[in-house]
Amino acid sequence: MRIANLFALLLLLIGCAINAATLQGKVVSVADGDTITVLDANNTQYKIRLQGIDAPEKAQAFGQKSKQALHQLVHSKQVTIEFQKKDKYGRTVGKVLLNGNDICLAQIKLGMAWHYKQYESEQSKEDRAQYSQTEQDAKDRKVGLWNDKTPIPPWEFRRQEK
Repeated sequence: MRIANLFALLLLLIGCAINAATLQGKVVSVADGDTITVLDANNTQYKIRLQGIDAPEKAQAFGQKSKQALHQLVHSKQVTIEFQKKDKYGRTVGKVLLNGNDICLAQIKLGMAWHYKQYESEQSKEDRAQYSQTEQDAKDRKVGLWNDKTPIPPWEFRRQEK
């Protein structure tokens, strides 16, 4: 029975490795607090949606501040994106790393984004726990959007705008 369990685990890990991919490039544009454009070594552009977070919309409170924070973190820098899928808009959804540091998590820590729990099943168990705890820490410290008395999550803001 143990060998069967180990074999099943091995197949699962191989399957995950096959589905995961990485991309490296220079950040050439920051659209908002959770979307960047990266140019790879072949001069191919990729629109990247930061995985695991949802930042305020541009027209929303803290929307511009969130964009500026992300710009300061990554603009004109070489990043690595770990990704597994594209979203309905054709953007690559991935975890953005700068020198090994998780930029998605940095946006949450700065109070510039929410942990996007609707899609947390796409994150590793460790990332889910870390993003959730970091969001709670930002709330407790009242940094960024958590300084607002009634911050409205972007998914609710988008619903209201329709």
